[in-house]
Amino acid sequence: MTAAPTADTAIHAEGLCKRYRRVDALTDINLSVRAGTVLGLLGPNGAGKTTTVQILTTLVTPDGGHARVAGFDIVRRPREVRRRIGLAGQYAAVDEVLTGRENLVLLGSLLHLGRRAARQRADELLDRFELSAVAHRAVGTYSGGLRRRLDLASCLITSPPVLFLDEPTTGLDPVSRMALWKLVRELVDDGVTLLLTTQYLEEADFLADQIVVVDSGRVIADGTPDELKRKVGRERLELTVESPADLGAALTTLRPVLTAEPTVDADKGRLAIQVADGLGDIADVAAALREAGIPVTDFALRRPTLDDVFAHLTGKPAS
Repeated sequence: MTAAPTADTAIHAEGLCKRYRRVDALTDINLSVRAGTVLGLLGPNGAGKTTTVQILTTLVTPDGGHARVAGFDIVRRPREVRRRIGLAGQYAAVDEVLTGRENLVLLGSLLHLGRRAARQRADELLDRFELSAVAHRAVGTYSGGLRRRLDLASCLITSPPVLFLDEPTTGLDPVSRMALWKLVRELVDDGVTLLLTTQYLEEADFLADQIVVVDSGRVIADGTPDELKRKVGRERLELTVESPADLGAALTTLRPVLTAEPTVDADKGRLAIQVADGLGDIADVAAALREAGIPVTDFALRRPTLDDVFAHLTGKPAS
């Protein structure tokens, strides 16, 4: 169970459950997000990430447990929750026939900003998200990256303090993805609280202050990215011998100076060695290989990644 919410808790859930016929989509989901931070919600396909977001945004009613978002109970006060959140799903929810500006003005009017205020807010967001140059074009002519930026801008019409992004960069090219990351970090710097689901682990590593990993509808791990990486293991030294034929000789040479058996990739001529003594281990390995006359083409110290964490926790590679 998570700690009790405090005054600076923007999202808090305890024991969330959801069942569809004979399938338990969620079983006892607990999480807590401090205001002005990013929670990365990770898990394999079908783990319950989107169901969690749907419940917290009042789109789906839980079968058990309770949650508060922006200070309001999601079941008892859903309208108050909706007034204080923004949601961007996996696909851009914008009208392709209207222009970018028309989309934002229409949404502002529907949210009762008033015509003049809606136009002013639309121009502010178009400028902030670097969409002013294409604001006059029909959204159907936009690239995927431009659509996602417009979709994110549309979530901020009423300046909500809490934002939910459900796999917001799926299908984007690396440049567009990084541009969206920059915009997200700027929002968080301004005090917005963000819950992010993503299939890109480097995205969670870059954006998230805290990570919750779910599998089969349950939370199986939570912590900061660094805390989760430390749970997987120590740093490792990876080296690649110049000739795969030297791999056996390298193993024989290094065993006397190692405390654990290296992991071997024979096809790539690579050894992965757990580092227990930091620079001391590295120096011993380098000296032993040099004395044995075994040349290497790559010699690097690598930390565990979120990919390692994901595979370790779920038994599945990241998608």
